Amino acid sequence: MLEHPEDLRPGEFLSGGEAWSSFRRGDIDATTFGVFGTDNWGAAEIRGNAVKDLAALNKFEMLPWDEWGRMTDAYEGNTGPDYDELLDAVAAACATDDSRVASQLYKHVDLQVPNDLVQ
Repeated sequence: MLEHPEDLRPGEFLSGGEAWSSFRRGDIDATTFGVFGTDNWGAAEIRGNAVKDLAALNKFEMLPWDEWGRMTDAYEGNTGPDYDELLDAVAAACATDDSRVASQLYKHVDLQVPNDLVQ
């Protein structure tokens, strides 16, 4: 255990989009990604964090257990290639310095935080 866990070396922390892209390339083991003390591990957790990163770039910082859009289906293994391709776009949008790209993609019905989560 690090004495100061916030002192990470380059590459020791991946954003949701970075983790998603690395997972899609086969560079990482998804089972090593999750929330300690919960059953939330694996590719579905990476998917959820990629969507939460996009929300954060659009001024909606969510809690680890918040779900919306198709996240629940993703956690249950009920999404397919179309959702993964959407997350490829999310990862690309989160990696760009152009906030307009993230803002435009955030309008997608599966990605936008619904009002009942932010009231």
